[in-house]
Amino acid sequence: MRAILPPGLGSDPSLPDAIAHIRGILERNELRLFCQPIRALTGTAGYAMAEVLVRMREEETALIPPGEFIPIFEHYRMMPALDRWVLRHTVQHLAKGSRVPRFTVNLDWQTLEDVEFPTFVAAELAQAGVRPELVLFEVVIRDVNERMAACARFAAAVKAAGCGIIVDGFGSEPASMERLKALRPDFLKLEGSITRGILKDPAAASKFKSVMQVSQSLGIRTIAEAIEEQDVLARLGALGVDFAQGFGVYLPHPIVDFAR
Repeated sequence: MRAILPPGLGSDPSLPDAIAHIRGILERNELRLFCQPIRALTGTAGYAMAEVLVRMREEETALIPPGEFIPIFEHYRMMPALDRWVLRHTVQHLAKGSRVPRFTVNLDWQTLEDVEFPTFVAAELAQAGVRPELVLFEVVIRDVNERMAACARFAAAVKAAGCGIIVDGFGSEPASMERLKALRPDFLKLEGSITRGILKDPAAASKFKSVMQVSQSLGIRTIAEAIEEQDVLARLGALGVDFAQGFGVYLPHPIVDFAR
């Protein structure tokens, strides 16, 4: 686990020293925010928003990817604290001025079940003087299916405050129209295997058609993720996808690179 947990702290969730160490990472700001801009394919061209990504600083220049430290936070049920850190620093970036106008923040299921998180969001936005519509929250479709009550409660609270909702991984597993209507998301982010395979895989093309029918029937805009090839990007735009994200659109960069 490298610098995440000191030697000897193991994985026992009852260990207070391990939890204190994780809290120290947040208090010492040993994390860095990156973001990946999302490009509009229809209407006004440009980068309308960006997904916020988090990395952990290990040394002066080394960064630990989320796959190595997120499981540790999840194990110790510290994801609500991590998501608070990310939201607070994202809002602070917006308050200082950003060349990307809106940011999307991923939420863990533990945070969705934290009934105090929407209040925290509203307080951070108000204190920083940031308009709520500049922040959107990404909820994965699996959580919509497995934790609908928590998702619906969270979505209602943050939308009432003026923030937006994105359902991520759409198409990776079935989703009922009733649940989507209840959540009233602003965007559906299409699962990467569908968008990557649209030109080569008939099954992906068929699934793409189905998810687009759902989005259009509900009047919800779409974001295609994991775009790497320009011919795929062009095809998705011709098929009515609203936005695109991926290495073929814009590589992740430190969020500070987009400061005004």
